[in-house]
Amino acid sequence: MRIIGLDPGLRHTGWGIIEASGNHLRHVANGLVRSEPDGALADRLRQLFDGVNAVLDDHAPGEAAVEETFVNKNPTSTLKLGQARGIALLAPALAGLRVAEYAPNLIKKSIVGTGHAQKRQVEMMVRTLLPGVAIAAADAADALAVAICHAHHRQSAARVAAAVAVAGAGG
Repeated sequence: MRIIGLDPGLRHTGWGIIEASGNHLRHVANGLVRSEPDGALADRLRQLFDGVNAVLDDHAPGEAAVEETFVNKNPTSTLKLGQARGIALLAPALAGLRVAEYAPNLIKKSIVGTGHAQKRQVEMMVRTLLPGVAIAAADAADALAVAICHAHHRQSAARVAAAVAVAGAGG
């Protein structure tokens, strides 16, 4: 299964694509979608939307995962991040992909083992889990972490669904 992870941001939205086959993970690509910092908000959101769509078209993932928004102390920054996150949810949904959402602490716990890991710890584990990966930027590393988190959780969910199906058939 090809998975795209998205780390939303108004200036940069990180993206990372992996192939997940059982417990095996393989890096496909990663990068940033940028918006013009001096542009109008609507134009910047369109730039993000167009950029994410281009990545989806180029790499044809089967599922998407997006990091949930954390609340900043600055409400204006939080609102802008939420709008960028809306683009990160909308673009893959319009492409027909199932979109999962993960809290930052769950992503860190899934990758590093602790929900309060630092960014450099997450990047180090992404490099460990995807040997030889060339990471474009910190936001791209975070996006790869989102994709890896989704790969682990979708596999667990599939096992639970199969067990429930077996239990239901026997009962």
